[in-house]
Formats: sequence, structure tokens, C-alpha cells
Amino acid sequence: MGSLVAFVLLAVLAGTVVAQGGGTLFGDRELLDWSLAHRPDLVVTLARAVTHTGTGFVPYALLALAGFLLGQNARQRIQAAAAGLVCLVAAQAVRFSVMALLSRPRPDTAHWATDAGHWSFPSGHTTTSAVTAGLLALTVWIRAPRGRLPIAAAVGCWGVLVGLTRVYLGVHWFSDVVGGWLFALWWLGLTAYGVARFAPDAWADLLRGDGNGARGMLSRRIPGPGSTAEFARGKVGITPESHYGVPPTSAALPGVDCHDRAAEADRFALPPERDISQR
Repeated sequence: MGSLVAFVLLAVLAGTVVAQGGGTLFGDRELLDWSLAHRPDLVVTLARAVTHTGTGFVPYALLALAGFLLGQNARQRIQAAAAGLVCLVAAQAVRFSVMALLSRPRPDTAHWATDAGHWSFPSGHTTTSAVTAGLLALTVWIRAPRGRLPIAAAVGCWGVLVGLTRVYLGVHWFSDVVGGWLFALWWLGLTAYGVARFAPDAWADLLRGDGNGARGMLSRRIPGPGSTAEFARGKVGITPESHYGVPPTSAALPGVDCHDRAAEADRFALPPERDISQR
């Protein structure tokens, strides 16, 4: 649903750009004028450093690292890294086609504080960094043992900041950057749908964590095999080996609901350790 909304908004924005003959939209000129009036040398240097991370070697290296972290063996790591790189390369190809089709001119070269290409909409650096940030944030959310939210938020902030530097350095209109963000959201959603539709087993295999990531935490909360919904409906049996890690003595009883099975499993629970300091 989110991918569809992003696509509709992107189409509306692109249509508006075409209707304006490639001219500026609301806020474009004002933000460019503000950036021209606030350019101390140190900030410009920092902005250039940030903007350069949104293209070239850095995004592809980050996606290769994400694939290494996401996979749990050599085969999975190669597959995950290859999938991430293919996702980004395909996004670049489609984005470049859109840029050539719309042929929107950039701001005047007199305002540029860094090098840039020819066409303007959507912003290439913004699209690249946003797609990379989205895939990295997903990897962090699945695999990080703790601190997932702040790390994923920091990755997202990097993706946003790269886009803003394009406006600050005078090589893009703000609407170009918004177009890049919308393109990235649409592309990430389309990629997620494609993986879930055509490679569900491979995706489920990646999500089957070792207990440290999001899937691992979920699996510790659900005794036995099956999904959360199946467990809630009483279709998943609780066996002693799945709940307490002791050898099985009986299988889950057919026709017995979850509460009865839990009571049966509780008979195999180990007694709590006694605190010898209180003797």
C-alpha cells in the first residue's frame, strides 16, 4: 500500500514538472536562495563530503556489507549481497530513464558548489542513498541484537541528509529531491513485493535468525513451530522439548487447546534455583 501511495505521489509530482515545462515548483526557488545566502566554507566542505557518500563506491559497498550481515552462511551472504546490488542497479536504470524522459534542467551552473550531471528530476544521489538506507535499515532491524531503532534511524537520517545537501549545494531543486525520496520508497516497496511473491522461501530462510535479530526474538516467544496466528488459535502444540528444552516424553495431544497443552508442558518445568545467600 505504501509503495502504491509513493508511486501515485511520484506520478503527480512528475506530471506537475512536465506541466510547468521543467520550471520551478512551490518552494524550489526560495530554498535555493536560502542556500546561496548561507554557505560558510566549513559547512560547504561538510556538505560535499556527505553528498559524495550518495554515489559511486560507497552505496554499493554498504549493500555488500548489508548482505554479509543479513546472511548466516556463505551462500546466503552471497545471495543477499547480490540481491541488494541488483536492486540498486535496477533502480538506477529506471531512474535514469525517467530523468532522460522528463529532461528537467538543473539550477543555473553559477549556483553550483559541486559537480553534477545533466538532467535534474529525480535526484540521482537522493534516490541512491534512500534505496541504500532502506535496505540497510531493514538489515539492521532483522539482525542487530540490540539498539535497532537508533541505528536504523541514523541510517535513515543519512539517506535524508544526502538529499538535502543536493539542494544546499545548488545542483538540484527541492522537488527533485522529493522525487528521489518518492522513487526510492516506491522501488523498495516494489522490491519487497517481488521477493515475497517470487522468492518467499529464500526470504523466510533469511529471516530465520539465530536468536539475536527480530525473527530470533519472535521465535523465543512462540513455543514450538508455527506462526503467531496459529498459536493463538490453538493449532500449535506445546511440547516439553520446544518449551523447556528437555527431551520429549509425549507429543502434543490432538483435540486439546493451548491452555491444556501449556498445563501439560508445565509438568516438565524444572524447579527454580534456590538462592543460597538466603540460607
